[in-house]
Amino acid sequence: MGDTSCSFHIEKELRDGQVETVSTVRSPSYDRDSGALAAFKGIPISELRNHGVLRALMAEAHGWEPGELSAEVLRAQEEWEAMDTFQPDPGNSGNVLLSLPVSEAGSDRPRPLISFSEALQHFQTSDLSSFKKRIQPTIRRTGLAALRHYLFGPPKLHQGLREERDLVLTIAQCGLDSQDPVHGRVLRTIYRKLTGCKFDCPLHGAHWEDLGFQGADPATDLRGAGFLALLHLLYLVMDSKTLLMAQEIFRLSRHHIQQFPFCLMSVNITRITIQALREECLSRECNRQQQVFPVVNSFYAATFLCLAHVWRTQKKTIADSGFVLRDLEMLAKKNPRRLLKTLEIYLAQVSKGQASLLGTQKCPVPQDSPSKDLTFTGVCDLQPHSSEATGLILPAQEMG
Repeated sequence: MGDTSCSFHIEKELRDGQVETVSTVRSPSYDRDSGALAAFKGIPISELRNHGVLRALMAEAHGWEPGELSAEVLRAQEEWEAMDTFQPDPGNSGNVLLSLPVSEAGSDRPRPLISFSEALQHFQTSDLSSFKKRIQPTIRRTGLAALRHYLFGPPKLHQGLREERDLVLTIAQCGLDSQDPVHGRVLRTIYRKLTGCKFDCPLHGAHWEDLGFQGADPATDLRGAGFLALLHLLYLVMDSKTLLMAQEIFRLSRHHIQQFPFCLMSVNITRITIQALREECLSRECNRQQQVFPVVNSFYAATFLCLAHVWRTQKKTIADSGFVLRDLEMLAKKNPRRLLKTLEIYLAQVSKGQASLLGTQKCPVPQDSPSKDLTFTGVCDLQPHSSEATGLILPAQEMG
């Protein structure tokens, strides 16, 4: 363009559909640059980016023709599009921000939540034959133990319910597959319902430690309970009757003194549930209701409720976790019906607004117990020579 004058005409669309024309004419030296800036005054950056005004100006001013973008530019564009969005951590009253990459989480259009029935149907229609080969439906007993169980033990599960029982145990053999969209939806639904987050989150990251997993990959904590552990959590948060309970136990797990890993504790309770099912402790109730999954889910929820009640009222800490789980397993297996009844009464009271979680309902105890309230062995109550562990029963260890 040399020393000749430059004339710029910029049209931008207004909200009412009219077109505004900004025209400026400047001398060829310093006034040319300042005139360009004046022409852009009041135009949002987003408008410049969307309508390519900057590129058009450069082409007119310097005869520049756009070519292929360099690798640096493409990388910068990807970083811009993956800019983090920050969300409040509910456990810290919004004072701590949790960063979730938009590119992974898809926060603009989060995937729909998945219900328990939809997730269960996924397993019912999938080929699980390779996992089913691994299950042992019942505990093998020999000698006097077998005779005692035959004479005084619970009834056998009805023949028509054994296929459903086997499905429960088969799902417990399945791991978390991050490539399976249903698995991802289950995991993200649990996260969103517990935290109140409206966006999806990555399947790997430090945010899972906030929920009580041991690391950035929840799959590593499911050994011994498999995907059944996630289905139990999904049931807890997607059932309107138990959602409040789940959220309040989650808040208890983040107490500054009585904190415990929420999801890891839930996995341990799923393991207790699996053992109770295999030892036929739930057979009588399954036969009575003529179904297995609802009984298993309710037993899991009732056990978690009892644990939370004891944890809160007896001021338990993470050092007591091994003892609490051990005694809770003994109670749950010995009298599952009373445990289920406690959950039923509690949920009925909550639905009427007559009870708050962990505040009014006591956990059941066997009838031959001399105490009215359930008490657990504390760390200092064991004999010095005892070899019992004091830590949380981790998924990598075998129970029972």
